[in-house]
Amino acid sequence: MVKSYKGVTAAPAEKKPFPIQVKDYMTSKLITFHPDQQMDEVIETLLKNRISGGPVVDEKGRLIGVISEGDCMKEVVKGKYHNMPTLSGKVSDFMSTNVVSIAPEMNIFDCADMYLEKRIRRFPVVEMGKLVGQISQKDIMRAVHRMKSSTW
Repeated sequence: MVKSYKGVTAAPAEKKPFPIQVKDYMTSKLITFHPDQQMDEVIETLLKNRISGGPVVDEKGRLIGVISEGDCMKEVVKGKYHNMPTLSGKVSDFMSTNVVSIAPEMNIFDCADMYLEKRIRRFPVVEMGKLVGQISQKDIMRAVHRMKSSTW
């Protein structure tokens, strides 16, 4: 006769929920711009840092717009009419003010759905009126890539 002895078993390890909120994957150290900043400074900053745009904030850190490479092209084209790209405009003259922002607690899957719906490159993350970060499509892909099938 074979007897089976089962020793003391440890309680199953408590599974920690896998982080799936925007705040877990957003970039919080951002290059930001000011509405009174000159466009030549913006272009220089974009090129130097190899970024395609950034949030525009007021003196209290509130998001008021976004400036992108496309917005910079408007300044370049404007210079064509003067027969020289002067790049002397201000950010406030060219920035997009109709900005879609999201909350840090948003689920990354809902955020991914918004990317498909809105067709934009990045979302500023705003909490209590202040810019706290930014999340890109790459950040979402990185987050999903790290997940395992058991955490979905």
